[in-house]
Amino acid sequence: MTNAALPVRENPVSEERAEAQPWWRGAAIYQVYPRSFRDTNGDGIGDLPGITRGLPHIASLGVDAIWISPFYRSPQADFGYDVSDYTDVDPIFGTLSDFDTLVARAHELGLRVLIDQIYSHCSDQHPWFTQSRADRTNPKADWFVWADAKADGSPPSNWQSVFGGPAWTWDARRGQYYLHNFLPQQPQLNGHNPQVQDALLSVAQFWLDRGVDGFRIDALNFAMHDPRLRDNPPAPDDGRPRTRPFDFQQHLFNQSHPGIIAFIERIRALTDRYGAIFTVAEVGGDNALAEMRAFTAGPRRLDSAYGFDFLYARNLTPALVCDALSAWSGEGDEGWPSWAFENHDAPRAASRWWDEQHHEAGVRLKLLLLTALRGNIILFQGEELGLHQDEIAFEDLRDPEAIANWPLTLSRDGVRTPLPWRADKPQAGFTTGTPWLPLGAGNRVRAIDRQEQDEGSVLNLVRALLRLRRSHPALRLGAFEGCSGDDDLLSFDRLWKDARIRCLFNLSLHHTRGLASLPPEARVLMAVNGASPEGLPPLGGLLVQL
Repeated sequence: MTNAALPVRENPVSEERAEAQPWWRGAAIYQVYPRSFRDTNGDGIGDLPGITRGLPHIASLGVDAIWISPFYRSPQADFGYDVSDYTDVDPIFGTLSDFDTLVARAHELGLRVLIDQIYSHCSDQHPWFTQSRADRTNPKADWFVWADAKADGSPPSNWQSVFGGPAWTWDARRGQYYLHNFLPQQPQLNGHNPQVQDALLSVAQFWLDRGVDGFRIDALNFAMHDPRLRDNPPAPDDGRPRTRPFDFQQHLFNQSHPGIIAFIERIRALTDRYGAIFTVAEVGGDNALAEMRAFTAGPRRLDSAYGFDFLYARNLTPALVCDALSAWSGEGDEGWPSWAFENHDAPRAASRWWDEQHHEAGVRLKLLLLTALRGNIILFQGEELGLHQDEIAFEDLRDPEAIANWPLTLSRDGVRTPLPWRADKPQAGFTTGTPWLPLGAGNRVRAIDRQEQDEGSVLNLVRALLRLRRSHPALRLGAFEGCSGDDDLLSFDRLWKDARIRCLFNLSLHHTRGLASLPPEARVLMAVNGASPEGLPPLGGLLVQL
């Protein structure tokens, strides 16, 4: 299977832009979390046929692509991010034939298909690790990060796991410790080993040959470690909550090795052979901005990267937006940013930023803001419905991180609950069985079928916003200029040639004064929550063409 041409989408930005820019620049991408999207066989877990059945809904939003979270064979210790076979579909999700059908249908609907690639670790049940742990002399002995104990039997370094506890686990068969930056069931691949890189590139080629249009690369800055295994220094107390031992260190040596760049260039060389492939890296940590820039600089590296500027932010402020967006000037060989307010790892944004009374208005404001950002924008499934963060009782938790750190960490399970399709159906139409996570009553009433019938729904707002972004080059492709914040009033401009769009957002819960800076001829393109040139009500937002 090859990457077939896609049908022409409605509301193109312009013929000139279509010829001059790659399809992904300024794209809107919809993230699908397979376990929770749609179940077709009644086992309570979403599957690939369910995604295929739901593609018309996604296409109706006006997005350019879907990103599908892992569906590979896996013991599901971390729900697919612990891969035991990179080139097969886990039976709970379907078959390779189901995946091929999904890709073909997506392309028919004008949607590109991006999939996750996990290059920093795999499952402890992967045949690579089974062979590697057998002894110290087998052909894959150096495919993972092994090290002898210190003289007192303690781990080789002080590195801590993201999910809590030491990043080293003792293995009696080898008589050594192995590294895992996440769960012990996710041993760290030795990205320094050229054979490991070759194997991972073969995985990428397998899926490119099946017609995928790009990759979201998970935790890429964890792909290589310091071979000297030096201890991480302690992190100064900056006032942020520390809920895990991981939070007490500066992560200088367990991740972010300079050698990652050369591996990235190998990835790019491969994807360039397939044409218009899009690559975006997930990059977290205190040095994320510098790494995102390095990973995307110039034409030989990745196309884009996204970090956690908004994903874990406790409050939405003008300073947060201005700092994040101003860091990407678009000058020189700088890469292209991507932005997300929610994903499978981060709680629902409106539930983080506003109380229940202001939830609906907050949802509309954040969607308008997302539409106006320079870069690619990513919608997590259910964001188009304005879903709340579901409250999950401890006995119903499935997320290993939430269980280990309960109750100090907001559960990832609360954002992963099933997508509601039909408000009046059992389990909101997601499944005929018992869903793997419970869906809250507050989200059931926000089901797709109910919002389809309401012209003023969040769902129809999203469609209107994406049509607007698609039809205005200034929003999709334009420069970002003049970001300022005054008493919670956020303002910035988007520019494309002679077009200028002013973007105004009242992030506060009080009314703003009149917007005297707007000229009389300014044309309102979109307003939410009662905003107008005369003023912005609480959480009001306005896009105007000057």
